[in-house]
Amino acid sequence: MENHKKTSSKNNKGYYVKMKLMHKHGRPQQEKNNSFHKYFKWILWLSLSLYFFTSYLISNNNNNHHDHQPTHIIKSLSQSFSTNKTTSPPQQSHNTNIKNLKVFIYELPPKYNTNWLSNERCKTHLFASEVAIHRALLTSDVRTFDPYDADFFFVPVYVSCNFSTVNGFPAIGHARSLISSAVHLISSDYPFWNRSRGSDHVFVASHDFGSCFHTLEDVAMKDGVPEIMKKSIVLQTFGVTYDHPCQKVEHVVIPPFVSPGSIRNTMKSFPVNGRRDIWVFFRGKMEVHPKNVSGRFYSKKVRTVIWKKFNGDRRFFLQRRRFAGYQSEIARSVFCLCPLGWAPWSPRLVESVALGCVPVIIADGIRLPFPSAVKWSEISVMVAERDVWRLGEILENVAASNLSSIQRNLWDPRTRKALLFNGRVQEGDATWQVLHSLSKKVDRSYRSSRVSRQLDFDT
Repeated sequence: MENHKKTSSKNNKGYYVKMKLMHKHGRPQQEKNNSFHKYFKWILWLSLSLYFFTSYLISNNNNNHHDHQPTHIIKSLSQSFSTNKTTSPPQQSHNTNIKNLKVFIYELPPKYNTNWLSNERCKTHLFASEVAIHRALLTSDVRTFDPYDADFFFVPVYVSCNFSTVNGFPAIGHARSLISSAVHLISSDYPFWNRSRGSDHVFVASHDFGSCFHTLEDVAMKDGVPEIMKKSIVLQTFGVTYDHPCQKVEHVVIPPFVSPGSIRNTMKSFPVNGRRDIWVFFRGKMEVHPKNVSGRFYSKKVRTVIWKKFNGDRRFFLQRRRFAGYQSEIARSVFCLCPLGWAPWSPRLVESVALGCVPVIIADGIRLPFPSAVKWSEISVMVAERDVWRLGEILENVAASNLSSIQRNLWDPRTRKALLFNGRVQEGDATWQVLHSLSKKVDRSYRSSRVSRQLDFDT
């Protein structure tokens, strides 16, 4: 044993000490052999048991699932253990939601956007959603500074901030050239427009006839959507259920801009569940240009009919002149008339909902914003244009039947929130609803479609 001790390696010292102790305690060599045989038999039994048990499981699984081999799981496991991990595509669900949505915002020269803010009206008038959405996205969690990680590309061009010196209304005659200039810039400096032909790029068109960029409907219809934008996504206030050239582009219908600050200030004095001493309310112009619905011109104007029929009706509070406390009148009213004007939509829709007045929508074929969040059929009254002369009768029937149910739905804070744009994105608010709508269009994203194709190829 002494010679063995000297010649044994460092790794054999433990074995040497153990053997020496066993001999020191007088254990016979036979006992050592018996222990070795018992240990060997135990190992052999354990190995055979594992072998037969594993064979049984494999055989049973094959019998039960012969036609459903999980090859994709095997493939995924083999890819996970691959040493070349950089070649694996990023994993992304086809049902992308807001939490993993990524938007890249182009930093355009100020002539396309912020220079227009020198006029305060640019960020407060009814078309100001183009400004509000841009500002909210700048501080949103969905913003990415890596364009290669983006699902969508936001092009911040303000086209509704050029106010006419004659009538003070937004003049958008420059819109097409301004947008064309912006697209030329981003397509020259970045590769992202060209690779998708603009299909994952987002614009805002928050005026009367949206992406047609003209204030007169007949001219807007004739001009149509600019060729350069036809493959993109447009966020527009204009939406109808019938065929119309101005919505022949991938689009999301959004609400007109109403200041959430002004709504909050009004509600301090006039809570939604407070006293309402005006039964039917409307303030605004009564004579407007006759509008065109599906190619049919109506000889009588809806607002003119309302004025002539109900101006002398004590139940109706109709006013034609502007009033600084306009929102307080809405907050005091049970029903608020929202008839079409130059376009089917108007800011009255948002103001009425936000201040708890039941909107009476008189605009055939109108398509309303965010129907998944705002249950319009449960919070409003729809009246066909041909039935406008029956308004009194229709609203009396509503008041006698389901008014309390409509008001209960209308006064849900989530409904109001969904139509208001805030300075920062809040869950459920109007910008959040825009992002939610975009998440349903993620298949238009170059990045997502590339990932999907790679996943389909791999599987």
